[in-house]
Amino acid sequence: MAQRIEHHPLDAAFAALLCNGLDGAGEALRILVNEASKIERNHFLNAQSHERTAERTDYANGFKPKTVMTRVGQLTFDVPQVRGGGFYPSALEKGTRTEQALNIALAEMYVQGVSTRKVTDILVKLLGPEVSISSTQVSRAAEQLDAGLAAWRERPLDETPYLFLDARYERVREGGRLVDCAVLVAVGITKDGHRRVLGVSVALSEAEVHWRAFLDSLIRRGLKGVRLIVSDAHGGLNAARRATLPSVPWQRCQFHLQQNAQAYVTRLDQRKPVAQRIRAIFNAPDRVEAERLMKQTIEFWATDAPKLAQWAEENLPDGFAVFDLPHGQRVRLRTTNGLERINREIKRRTRVASIFPNTASCLRLVSALLAECDEDWMTGKIYLNLKD
Repeated sequence: MAQRIEHHPLDAAFAALLCNGLDGAGEALRILVNEASKIERNHFLNAQSHERTAERTDYANGFKPKTVMTRVGQLTFDVPQVRGGGFYPSALEKGTRTEQALNIALAEMYVQGVSTRKVTDILVKLLGPEVSISSTQVSRAAEQLDAGLAAWRERPLDETPYLFLDARYERVREGGRLVDCAVLVAVGITKDGHRRVLGVSVALSEAEVHWRAFLDSLIRRGLKGVRLIVSDAHGGLNAARRATLPSVPWQRCQFHLQQNAQAYVTRLDQRKPVAQRIRAIFNAPDRVEAERLMKQTIEFWATDAPKLAQWAEENLPDGFAVFDLPHGQRVRLRTTNGLERINREIKRRTRVASIFPNTASCLRLVSALLAECDEDWMTGKIYLNLKD
């Protein structure tokens, strides 16, 4: 029987360098990162490959290819997978920053109409002078970027207990005139407690037809198991969610409710007390206490601020859905503040463009930003403990 000879990965890395000199640096890096990722997976599983042990926490589930632009060129790594998810090698997590920077830079520069030649010069400065990038490579990268972002927007979804929806507006040239287009964004909390960007769409408005098409696309991609929708009170969105997810409870953003109340406060010195009363209602330990405080507050406002009292009676109950959830989950689910932070980041990057030449360029840049955010969340800590 022939003896099986085991080759250490370091030998292959050394061979790549010895045979090819610095030209073999990319292959050596690929081998070393792949091996480091497998070792890290073993630590994550608390077991070696094929080892039977009571301490094992999960099982290996093969590898998934991941192509990354690095300072030694474009490399394809083997990313170790685990059955239960939640693992991503730290070496590649850090390495993706270059790829993300490249994608965002390409998206922003193409939005601005920068020539391929100038893009090449900028990318050399971004990735370092040792990286050789041709105009053909830049054009191909831009095509791959659009294809990759389209695939990301259409990727399959799964069970997502909590769904957050919001929109912001961007100036776009459409049909020879300037219009305000709505950027519809959906964020979810998955069954394992991670936040994910589920989807994005650029529409001419927040009318029901656009929200409905957007929600239908999420469902078509596999969105299921939704137990709560969190959003502000957009008329088109409300109609669309009732049509597409009719049995799912709705939590109106408590932060926006508190802001909306200020439109019914006629005296400046009453703004803070009004906000404090509404905050006390939302911070109640349970629904019964919240309803008691709301009734008390409405009676207090009935004489001096009847319009505010009427508004509160009609609208504040929309913010009570979280009282039906475990106490430890309420803070994360009672507002769309997480989405607001995403919108601020989008605004910070899109205001450089000022006016987008078309809806496709707007969708390209926003998708690149959200894909970067989604990857950070996917490889980060659990956002919400669903076992509470």
